[in-house]
Amino acid sequence: MEIDEKLENLKKEISNHEQRISELESLLQKNPKVAKKKISIKEFILSKKPKKEVQKTLVVGYYLEKYELLTSFNAKDLKEGFRNAKEKIPKNINYKVIKNIEEGYMMESKEKKDNFKAWTLTDSGEKFVENNFENDRRKNS
Repeated sequence: MEIDEKLENLKKEISNHEQRISELESLLQKNPKVAKKKISIKEFILSKKPKKEVQKTLVVGYYLEKYELLTSFNAKDLKEGFRNAKEKIPKNINYKVIKNIEEGYMMESKEKKDNFKAWTLTDSGEKFVENNFENDRRKNS
């Protein structure tokens, strides 16, 4: 009897979820503008106002992770990001990455990407971009 009750409760929960999904789909069909548009990489860079190429490289890496959903990125990905944003590609993009690693904003990924060294943002790097280059670490020192 206990199993029958559990099954009945699960059926009710599933029915409730199906009804909620149906209502949400109906809302989206009536007002498609509810779905948020994706921000372009150019818009994102402009919104963050990086002051130097090192910061701009960090912003491009952030965009690749958060908006393009890359788990890691390499120099080729960064260059493509700069190209897509119609921004000048730094002469030595690897050096810009190294400067971000030295600041603790990026780190090397365990796996290579397309046989090239790859990187990811650190938690500090994400927060640094999200806080428009305000660094809590330096305020507390």
